Amino acid sequence: MAHPDPAGPRQAGPAYASTLSESEAERIRRWHHSAYEAASAEAASTRTFTYLGTTLVIPPQVHPVTGMSHLLGEAVLAEVRDDDHVLDMGTGSGVNAILAASAAARVLAVDINPVAVETARGNAARNGVEGRVEVRHSDVFGNVEGRFDLIVFDPPFRWFAPRDLLEAAMTDENYQAMTTFFRNARSHLSPGGRMLISFGTSGDLAYLRRLAGEEGFVTRTVAQRSLVKDGWTVDYFVFRMLQAP
Repeated sequence: MAHPDPAGPRQAGPAYASTLSESEAERIRRWHHSAYEAASAEAASTRTFTYLGTTLVIPPQVHPVTGMSHLLGEAVLAEVRDDDHVLDMGTGSGVNAILAASAAARVLAVDINPVAVETARGNAARNGVEGRVEVRHSDVFGNVEGRFDLIVFDPPFRWFAPRDLLEAAMTDENYQAMTTFFRNARSHLSPGGRMLISFGTSGDLAYLRRLAGEEGFVTRTVAQRSLVKDGWTVDYFVFRMLQAP
């Protein structure tokens, strides 16, 4: 996931205008606290995952594979084409870049977390696709040039300030990274280019939809699952987005 750097805030961008009521925001805060505590406990040491035909070694400072990760992973496998130039924004462990490289010959994977950058490089080599996956340190599009046929993005769902690198994979203060992404995505898409975006209702989903609409993207849901926790149903989505004519 792409995220702001907890060691130093990104230059302030447009203010985040929440679409949530106070009660909705508070419920998400409680959900986030529970999710962060669980992730911290589970990620106390480096772990190895077998996932959609890949082997991933993921240290504590990088977001692990979760029970809903397969929604985006399967969408990537279904979407990617042999001749695609792919950008995996906020690559984390490198998993979606590796899946894309199972078909595409050119994949650029970027993340602002330096531990994630090294993790993604190691996992690309571990899965035999290091020749097709380039990994760079980048704050959103800051170190990205050119245009891409497919952009994959799994943004942090929450708008809080992160306290550490692990939490920074789950939070994006005032949605600065996500807002910057949508404001600049069109200039990095090839004609006819597509995006796969993952998001859920444990974040401000209406805000993401607003950003996409303001930038002229047509959105279609390609995957959806629900999870019930503490009496609350959270819906997870993968959206396929195209530039409106």
